[in-house]
Amino acid sequence: MSTPVQAPEAGQATAPRRLGRGTLRFLLPPKVIAGFAVVGPMEGKGPMAGYMDTTLEDTYYGERCWERTESKMLKEAVQQAIARAGLSEQDVDVALTTDLLNQCVGSSFAMRSVQVPHVGIFCACAGFASGLALAASLVDGGFARAAVVGASSHHDAAERQYRFPTELGIQRPPTAQWTVTGAGAVVVTGGDAAGPMQITHATLGQVRDMGLKDPYDMGSAMVPAAAETLVRHLQETGRRVEDYDWVLTGDLGRVGSRILIDWLKERHGIDIDGRHSDCGAMMYDASEQDVHAGGSGLGASACVVSGYLFKAMGRGLVNRVLLIGTGSLHSPTTHFQGESIPVVAHAVCLERPGTR
Repeated sequence: MSTPVQAPEAGQATAPRRLGRGTLRFLLPPKVIAGFAVVGPMEGKGPMAGYMDTTLEDTYYGERCWERTESKMLKEAVQQAIARAGLSEQDVDVALTTDLLNQCVGSSFAMRSVQVPHVGIFCACAGFASGLALAASLVDGGFARAAVVGASSHHDAAERQYRFPTELGIQRPPTAQWTVTGAGAVVVTGGDAAGPMQITHATLGQVRDMGLKDPYDMGSAMVPAAAETLVRHLQETGRRVEDYDWVLTGDLGRVGSRILIDWLKERHGIDIDGRHSDCGAMMYDASEQDVHAGGSGLGASACVVSGYLFKAMGRGLVNRVLLIGTGSLHSPTTHFQGESIPVVAHAVCLERPGTR
């Protein structure tokens, strides 16, 4: 196990950790030293398949129900990420996990046999980004030597909780997204550690509500939160979109992504066209797989980061990425009560060490 996080050097001691209202700057950027991704059979046929570590043969993975399958995937991702980091569970000071099931049972049930202090968090599909931000804060602040961040979703479990059981064969509109069956986890340690990825900034978003009520069009509902967080991140860091190889969202899908591009260009004069991708859209081949507007669910951003992006940075293919996790904060109860959909977006900057 590495030694505790070092204190900032003299030149860093007076540097502000907070920029503006909501952006955190990590003085000794915590490193992401290991990642592990588990995906379902459909995701195992998509464009990201070669970067995933485990692909399920079916959606049950030897379990009697989909909720137990999701917990099993997340447990595997967390434990394998820790093992790949060369650590034991006793070396990890905190686990930050999240999922989409009621009371986050996917996470808490997964962690029943993992010997790591656990904090469950929920902000829907913004959960993995917020977990990375919290882990980096704990590590950079000296409150943890190592943290593991994990997130999961399962298409069939999410569908019957938020909409209708898949057995009913309900027709989905073109704006609907396909919840990713997947789980991803990464290990975050002190800035003196060696790793292909580091977390340099985090911008925390505010809850927004544009009055939209359609649970089959969450991509459109989440656009304002994603745009606001991106604009504030750029303002508070003094950076430009051109400073990033990618602006990744998770998960607006194809419909929300197109709206975001137009929204930023028309309202803020910011052009992300050609520099933006969405984790949900990246998980599937729209020409071959019937996912309508693309993917959604925590498994999308978790698997893209812990599977694809971690490996891509390790190979020097990508240098700096802004991941904006977007979360739709409604529930079946609030939908049936006629409430609109509140949303939130949190962003983290992921860089290869030494990036200028």
